Amino acid sequence: MVDADARTEVAFALSPGNAHDAPEGRALLEDLGPMPEGLPTLMNKAYEGTETRQSVLDLGMIPVVPPKSNRLDPWEYNRELYKKRNEVERFLSRLKGFRRILSRFEKLDVVFPTFINFVLIIEALR
Repeated sequence: MVDADARTEVAFALSPGNAHDAPEGRALLEDLGPMPEGLPTLMNKAYEGTETRQSVLDLGMIPVVPPKSNRLDPWEYNRELYKKRNEVERFLSRLKGFRRILSRFEKLDVVFPTFINFVLIIEALR
């Protein structure tokens, strides 16, 4: 899921449960196209791979993600800006407050995104 801020979702995609999220995240960002130069992109450590960071840089954005502790070549990142990532986590928690989303009662990939869109509209109207 790509969020613009703590209350606005930009894009999302469903992926298989056994697939890693990083390739899906790169695809979502590439589908968005070029962004304003120097736009910070907050990501968690699951997206700290070299390929994902390079993809974000190629799109003209600045990746804000801490390196994993076992990285041989760690990088510097904006720690104060990274603290705002919790807003995205809170947004996802609010989505999980809807039982139908949390339990994923709808098993079809055609129906489930419809309910996600419905919940996003409810969140935007609050």
